Amino acid sequence: MIDFNYQTKFRLKQSKKIKSWLEEICICEKKELGELCIVFCNDEMLLNYNKKYLKHDTLTDVITFDYCVKDKVSGDILISTERVKENSKIYNENYFDEVNRVIAHGLLHLLGFKDKKEDQKKIIRKKENYYLKKLNKLIIR
Repeated sequence: MIDFNYQTKFRLKQSKKIKSWLEEICICEKKELGELCIVFCNDEMLLNYNKKYLKHDTLTDVITFDYCVKDKVSGDILISTERVKENSKIYNENYFDEVNRVIAHGLLHLLGFKDKKEDQKKIIRKKENYYLKKLNKLIIR
């Protein structure tokens, strides 16, 4: 089950298609989707979580909390819509495309992908791009 929680005015477009896409990502990665909660919040809330739980005093666009058991993918994905908006400007990307990239990024973390090292960053970015292409086939613009 996938739940979207909005702590800001932001609302996800085409959430039913996004849910199907997230389920497909899990299937492609040979995992089963369990409970997934995606929380859209502001910088302040995400910074507080970053400090409290990860001991990082920095802004970030996404934090994941992993509750996976074996091959069942469960967790919380917290996304700062303010960070995503800023990043979409920096990288000259459509805002909603960047939101979807960050959602995929968070799910990929729950699926076991890391991004601390340069080679890991390349792999996770390649996966993001692959799954975003799949999503773009589902979404009506």
